[in-house]
This record gives sequence, structure tokens and C-alpha cells, in this order.
Amino acid sequence: MRTERESALCALKISRGQVDGIIKMIEDDRYCIDIANQLLAAQSLLKKAELHILQGHMRHCVREACQNNDPDEKIEELNRIMEKLITK
Repeated sequence: MRTERESALCALKISRGQVDGIIKMIEDDRYCIDIANQLLAAQSLLKKAELHILQGHMRHCVREACQNNDPDEKIEELNRIMEKLITK
């Protein structure tokens, strides 16, 4: 089973390839809707990578902080990132 970091890294590498392809599509003056669809696919992979990183954070960093009876800082970090996710 892949770790969250490995899954995030895989998604980011795929999205990097997609971005390179999108750049080429723009340089080749390809159809705008095709470009927009590829942009959406790349954004989806970035969101997937973000989810994997946050899941790993909760499973490891937050869990460790809770076991050490010091979860406040980690919970506040999660609150700040969730606020950014919701308001973007």
C-alpha cells in the first residue's frame, strides 16, 4: 500500500506532465476548450495531491500530537488550512 506522500508525489508528477502538455497545446494554438479541459484535469490532480498530504498529516502528525497530549497547535494548523480551502 502506498503512503500518502507517495500518492501525492505520483499525482504531482502526472500533473507536471499535464502542465507541460498544456503549455505545448497553447504554443501549438490548440482549441481553447481542449486546453481548458486539460487545465481542469491538472487542477484535479493537484487537489488530489493536497488531500493525500493532509490525510498523511492527520494520520501521523496530528495523531502523534494527540498521543502526547498537545494537539492544540496541530488543530490550529488544520483550521487555518481548512479556512483557505473553503474560501478559495
